[in-house]
Amino acid sequence: MAMATSSSPPAAAHFSSRNPSLLVPIPAPAFPNVRFTTRNLHFPSVKCSSDSTTIVDKSPGPVADPPDLDENLGGKGSKAAMANVGSKVRVTAPLKVYHVPKVPEFDLTGRTGVIKQYVAIHKGKEISANLPYKVEFVVEDMDGRKGPLKFFAHLREDEFEFLG
Repeated sequence: MAMATSSSPPAAAHFSSRNPSLLVPIPAPAFPNVRFTTRNLHFPSVKCSSDSTTIVDKSPGPVADPPDLDENLGGKGSKAAMANVGSKVRVTAPLKVYHVPKVPEFDLTGRTGVIKQYVAIHKGKEISANLPYKVEFVVEDMDGRKGPLKFFAHLREDEFEFLG
């Protein structure tokens, strides 16, 4: 009898896929009537109900005047800043942005845009925004692109000037 030259044990050589004549037939299952079905499984539904009741107080609360942004925020002119939304601006500071799609860096100096949002007010409360003006820029003359390129940049008030 020839010895197996491979490093596998002799029992593994018996079940080798290289020698199909040595395959052993699989014995019949011990319980042939047992079936495992995966279709039409019915899970019992769970119904939840609450024993607690909710009491709604319909008494009139203190009547609040509409918020005046200048009074609530210490008179910093937030209302006037929000009135600038929609104004055309030109960037005066030397700025470069790095988040424009498919452009490694983009110089904003001299570009014109439109103020889309004043972000220092959120849900009627003042937040500390370092760059409170969200400005939309549309660039028509971008090399290697079809159509206009539209992107946003956040700016401070001293980085742009208003155009009439």
